[in-house]
Amino acid sequence: MNHEKTISRQRQRRRNRVRNRVKGDSTRPRLTVFRSHKHVYAQIVDDAASRTLVAASTVKKDLGGSLSYGGNKTAAQAVGRAIAERALAAGVKEVAFDRREYQYHGRVAALAQAAREAGLKL
Repeated sequence: MNHEKTISRQRQRRRNRVRNRVKGDSTRPRLTVFRSHKHVYAQIVDDAASRTLVAASTVKKDLGGSLSYGGNKTAAQAVGRAIAERALAAGVKEVAFDRREYQYHGRVAALAQAAREAGLKL
């Protein structure tokens, strides 16, 4: 039990450390990523107004229907492209990337790279 509490505290500290460095405002909102075993979620948040501007995930039918599995790099790339397209349509060209407590590799890096390739500045 104590080991799980320690791991949870470490993740929370890491999340807070990244969040304090990455602040989103109306000129440069925050692109936050959440990954579970089965799905990948991304949203662009304006912290000053406390509202979500754009969101994309593999759970939704428009994106998840074309994928065989929502928890791999291919799915993360699809979410990255979708979030970039929706952000550009909403008038957001530049964002601050919030990776939460996750390392920048694998699915998180694939999502970021796909968003860059689709025209979003991170």
